[in-house]
Amino acid sequence: MSAVSISAVKSDFFTVEAIAVTHHRTPHPPHFPSLRFPLSLKSPPATSLNLVAGSKLLHFSRRLPSIKCSYTPSLDLSEEQFTKFKKASEKGNLVPLFRCVFSDHLTPILAYRCLVKEDDRDAPSFLFESVEPGSQSSNIGRYSVVGAQPTIEIVAKGNVVTVMDHGAGLRTEEEVDDPMMVPQKIMEEWNPQGIDELPEAFCGGWVGYFSYDTVRYVEKKKLPFSNAPEDDRSLPDVNLGLYDDVIVFDHVEKKAYVIHWVRIDKDRSVEENFREGLNRLESLTSRIQDQKPPKMPTGFIKLRTQLFGPKLEKSTMTSEAYKEAVVEAKEHILAGDIFQIVLSQRFERRTFADPFEIYRALRIVNPSPYMAYLQVRGCILVASSPEILLRSKNRKITNRPLAGTVRRGKTPKEDLMLEKELLSDEKQCAEHIMLVDLGRNDVGKVSKPGSVEVKKLKDIEWFSHVMHISSTVVGELLDHLTSWDALRAVLPVGTVSGAPKVKAMELIDELEVTRRGPYSGGFGGISFNGDMDIALALRTMVFPTNTRYDTLYSYKHPQRRREWIAHIQAGAGIVADSNPDDEHRECENKAAALARAIDLAESSFLEAPEFTTITPHINNI
Repeated sequence: MSAVSISAVKSDFFTVEAIAVTHHRTPHPPHFPSLRFPLSLKSPPATSLNLVAGSKLLHFSRRLPSIKCSYTPSLDLSEEQFTKFKKASEKGNLVPLFRCVFSDHLTPILAYRCLVKEDDRDAPSFLFESVEPGSQSSNIGRYSVVGAQPTIEIVAKGNVVTVMDHGAGLRTEEEVDDPMMVPQKIMEEWNPQGIDELPEAFCGGWVGYFSYDTVRYVEKKKLPFSNAPEDDRSLPDVNLGLYDDVIVFDHVEKKAYVIHWVRIDKDRSVEENFREGLNRLESLTSRIQDQKPPKMPTGFIKLRTQLFGPKLEKSTMTSEAYKEAVVEAKEHILAGDIFQIVLSQRFERRTFADPFEIYRALRIVNPSPYMAYLQVRGCILVASSPEILLRSKNRKITNRPLAGTVRRGKTPKEDLMLEKELLSDEKQCAEHIMLVDLGRNDVGKVSKPGSVEVKKLKDIEWFSHVMHISSTVVGELLDHLTSWDALRAVLPVGTVSGAPKVKAMELIDELEVTRRGPYSGGFGGISFNGDMDIALALRTMVFPTNTRYDTLYSYKHPQRRREWIAHIQAGAGIVADSNPDDEHRECENKAAALARAIDLAESSFLEAPEFTTITPHINNI
């Protein structure tokens, strides 16, 4: 047996920087790379250790001169976590490692900027935050989640799916019947092992969006892609990234979890898998603990954020065209084809404010339960959705329709008065009950008989500018189905389509002039264990990344910026007694409320004496 000596010190880890092993049968001693291995903090320095390096078993003894070892204090992972990792790796093939750090020096915004450079707007990445609505106020959500550099990307356009496996360096493209089955099949290869210490939040898995048009994978005959309106942006229908590395902020306990999921290679030893996972975890930790964090503009909040901004003039439909569509929809309602339909239009706003700056402003202007900054292939989503599309946790599924809206009051007394008026509005309450029934029907398609119930009916939820009537529908997933089946059943929900749902969507194909894209679809995360939390893509701005045309922008040079085009889509629920003017005005008001974030971003980050714009080359857009 080869023998060398080791100087043991009391620590979590030794790093063996180089090992020259002498052997009486080997004239030239082999050289091994730097190796790290755990020691218990509770035990005294070891006198003899065994360490595997590839196929070589090295025995360390105190009888020989010492070799060079160094203590690595950056990761506080103990022998206990190695033991847990070893047990978990024996049961499954996907095991998390994590480090918990103080978050008082770091915000989710800054952490995101540490992971994604300010001029890299094509890098797949995300920042999810939350403000939970209350009966009369809003509270900061407990968790924020940041992720970058997905291991795998899945992009589907129609039935053509492109899979980019960055770990393997492979790119494949194929035509499939249902692209939503592709990530589901990949998940079937996993046997993830959870750790109790991880927070009750999204801790890794798929992140991205599902467009409104994904319904065409399910309703192939009644809603074929060939019947869809004009596809003027050519955005993907499914856009997902698989994130092994995430950072979860716990705002209650003031700490952050740095998490890396290790894919267990059965051809390698537990120690090697553990060591490689530690290296990845250490690399991720060092990126957010850089001694020179990126500088970000502080901005100056100059606007009264509770006010609505100016109306957006440019839309995919003229005001007269939208009103004519409302009249035609009412004719179908009177004929008994449908009871209700949601007609939308897409507004456009050009701005030199950066999408990430606009997201920072949106957090102030319109805080919501589902705040998102999502960079994916082809576009950037900046969202403040108030509504769950689908939540699936431990096979319990939840759908929460929001329908029925009134503005917030200027005083608490006026708020209470408006709440009472909203609950007394027969038209809005009837529309809400109809959409609750739609939700029950969707959830019932994939739930065990007798498990579907309405937990809360006609609650009031208060947001920054408006209040909504809310109900909660729950069910228990059938044993042979998965969360993906539940997502297919509910997407898109009745609050953005109508009733009956499929017939309403057939009419939407006729009455709307362009495809909706991400709007009224869903965005969110699907955990490695199959749990799913998907928000309805309302109050969502879409920034197509192929509209950029000038030089790269850097925060260090605020006078050099590019122009962005923000797409803001909004709709109104049409019923038998709808007034076309009122419905058009509702769309304008919804879009203007979201565009207020652009106003704030422009006034906060652009209005400086040294700022100059670049003359747009319209022909290149």
